[in-house]
Amino acid sequence: MIFHMSVRSNPMLRKTSLALWRAWRSWKSSMHSPTAGASSGPGSRERSEEPSSVLTEKPPHSPVMLKEVLHYFDIQAGQVVLDMTFGGGGHTKAILNTAPEVTVLALDRDPTAISLAQQLAKEHPGRVKPLLGRFSELEVLLSNMNIQPGSIDAVLLDAGCSSMQMDRAERGFSLSKDGPLDMRMDGERYLDMPCAADVVNTLDQQALASILTAYGEERHARKIASAIVEARRVNPITRTQQLASVVAGSLPAAVAYARKDRLHRPAHVATKTFQALRIVVNDELNELHAGLRAAQAALRTGGRLCVITFHSLEDRLVKRFLRGDDLSNLDQYHFSPRKQSTRREKQADEKRDGGSAHWVPLRRKVITPEKDDVQENPRGRSAKLRAALRH
Repeated sequence: MIFHMSVRSNPMLRKTSLALWRAWRSWKSSMHSPTAGASSGPGSRERSEEPSSVLTEKPPHSPVMLKEVLHYFDIQAGQVVLDMTFGGGGHTKAILNTAPEVTVLALDRDPTAISLAQQLAKEHPGRVKPLLGRFSELEVLLSNMNIQPGSIDAVLLDAGCSSMQMDRAERGFSLSKDGPLDMRMDGERYLDMPCAADVVNTLDQQALASILTAYGEERHARKIASAIVEARRVNPITRTQQLASVVAGSLPAAVAYARKDRLHRPAHVATKTFQALRIVVNDELNELHAGLRAAQAALRTGGRLCVITFHSLEDRLVKRFLRGDDLSNLDQYHFSPRKQSTRREKQADEKRDGGSAHWVPLRRKVITPEKDDVQENPRGRSAKLRAALRH
């Protein structure tokens, strides 16, 4: 189940794919050895000390670009909306309050999020339908509910990691809170699914560098990969802040202190490394593509799609999907910027941005949060929204 197709479909990683598979088989063999249960190595899970309930946590973070989503959805009474990333439920709650008798299908791959959706369903009987699964499983989930293709009025896809996941140290997504190096959005649903610690501790240096370059767009990928390999020879890297320290120590201070976020605040030097690991562990780009295809099949003619992304790899994929590019093979062309484009190519791109056989953009240019919204909700500073009408 290693890293799915995301590694194999990227030309930058093809040379290392054999090493990836060998490392994974080696790790799986060690996990099935008689002494595996006593191991504290990369695959060990460190969650028993942490609370399992989300009820004691602080309220979920404000939903990103909420007013823009509601504006482009223009929800009417009695419509059916599919929220493909329920998370903490912020968008769904607002949708329910927008018009009477609106029904929301609440999808999420995270069992913790689905438990929140089930609570919300009790508060709104018959109006919230929780669905546990990935984007790639959506077609089957809808079929099981007897929901026909082309029958949904609006679809929201809010890609990336939810604030609820970021806020819980034991999930392993956060740089600011120490926890086990996990990053699995599915939680414990798939016991054989590798976590971030497995990736960091089993792959060779070349494979790690390729992952950081392709999925983190990290300029210092080779230095960081080298530092990770050296550090794990001493002790397995199993904690988030342990990895963050290794990454920070691999680069000169001038590089570390020079990094800024979009609010011009200091950004941790390991941010891109964490992004790359999260994408690989959760097969995020292939799942995003599967989600876009599922949304296209589910929406009725005239239905509306809103997609929120948080980094350039996601946004480029969404942009090219909506303009009708062939994404059957998610290779480097589809989610990396082209180095040079001729004037004719740029004109062709602009023309295709006007829509495709399946989509009409509700706004040609990408939509970003307003300055006041970013100040109020800094986590949404990198958000980009694309809205389109189904042909």
